[in-house]
Amino acid sequence: MNYAPINIILSVPDSGNKSTPPPCHTKLPIEMTDLLITGGTLINEGKRSHDDLLVRKGRIESIGPSLAIPSGCKVIDAGGKLVLPGLIDDQVHFREPGLTHKACIHTESKAAVAGGVTTFFEMPNVSPPTLSMERIEEKCAIANQDSLANYAFFLGASNENLEHVKSAEPSKIAGIKVFMGSSTGNMLVDEETVLEGIFRNAPTIIATHCEDTPTILANEEVARQKFGEEVPFSEHGNIRSREACIKSSSMAVELARRENAKLHVLHITTEEELNLFEAGNDRITAEACVHHLWFEELSYSTLGSLIKCNPAIKKASDRDAIRKAVSDGRISILATDHAPHTWDEKQGTYFNAPSGLPLIQHTLLLMLEMCEQKCFTIETVVERACHAPARLFQVEERGYLREGYWADIVLVDPSKNTSVKKTELLSKCQWSPFPHMTFTNSVDTTIVSGKIAYQGGKVLPKCQGQRVEFSKQRR
Repeated sequence: MNYAPINIILSVPDSGNKSTPPPCHTKLPIEMTDLLITGGTLINEGKRSHDDLLVRKGRIESIGPSLAIPSGCKVIDAGGKLVLPGLIDDQVHFREPGLTHKACIHTESKAAVAGGVTTFFEMPNVSPPTLSMERIEEKCAIANQDSLANYAFFLGASNENLEHVKSAEPSKIAGIKVFMGSSTGNMLVDEETVLEGIFRNAPTIIATHCEDTPTILANEEVARQKFGEEVPFSEHGNIRSREACIKSSSMAVELARRENAKLHVLHITTEEELNLFEAGNDRITAEACVHHLWFEELSYSTLGSLIKCNPAIKKASDRDAIRKAVSDGRISILATDHAPHTWDEKQGTYFNAPSGLPLIQHTLLLMLEMCEQKCFTIETVVERACHAPARLFQVEERGYLREGYWADIVLVDPSKNTSVKKTELLSKCQWSPFPHMTFTNSVDTTIVSGKIAYQGGKVLPKCQGQRVEFSKQRR
């Protein structure tokens, strides 16, 4: 694939940090309107149907053929379109609080709903880091005011907060995030006794970033000796190496088995790591992110720092193996690891340019593009990006098109292309790793908790997401 260079994008003014937010509570979307979605092709739980779908008071009331139109109900003609559950993205970095010059919950949730993502789980490496339930509630309060999508937050682990992990409220957090061996937010957990304590006592699923820091540091020194400070970005996969990933992932899986913990290994990047996982095992699972499924090491030659991320994009053979694992079930979840940085930050040299890239606005389109390439099916996308996150994280009443569930729905138009234009980018950083790309599908409408959040190419700002509820028994 050939990728054209990105022109410098104008920056967006910083909205600034929020001052002392009000206590977190869940609000229903305002101006609730009943909806009847007709004429579309529903893709849900491995099946396709041509049923209508009635939404009342924010929930799916009925699914069936030729449903009657209730009085005052808004009809959405989905003829020729796909009707999917809204995506649940289990790994995003929205940078709030403390890093809002890069992104914030409001801007990134706008990008999310434009991309068909109705629910996000946000990571704890912000400033200050999310290392207590008090910090969780502070972030929820911001999201309660500003998020267009449904939201939940990970509690971060550190070498010093084991007691906070033990006492975490499982129904109020997405899970426990552990940076095992590597961290971009000074949250490295590298004390063996602490790791054992986390895996033994965590009341929820544990999500891990697995890279071995000593291996990475040794590789950095080798690169410096060869290139000085002008290390080419094409070396990133050698520095953040497959050996660093395999060593750390293997350790996490061994710990989970020994302590009977529920483990989810984030953003797998190597073919070898796939041998650690098996289809159908819901206790030890793995995630793949869309950029690791799309790009490969040759992409550095045109995109350079823009695709520098941790763990690194590696060989084409790794990408192809991960695609296969998505299809056969060894990879359980598809996500983004949406991690924006400013354009100016990304212009630094190798050791100065931060790792991470914005993805959430185009994640569903990218997944569907891989369906067009026969990498996997749309039914598989719905399972990995909607059903599996809801099931594995034990989300209450979301992730499926089911009667009684919250109406988180996305309509996709397969007859309409989507071109990536800087004027239409909604992430605060205002750049994309897909410059000038045209996708062969478009997101037509996104419904969040029964309220239209995005339609006809426009975000509807009066929509408001809800705090996600989880099962109380999650270990």
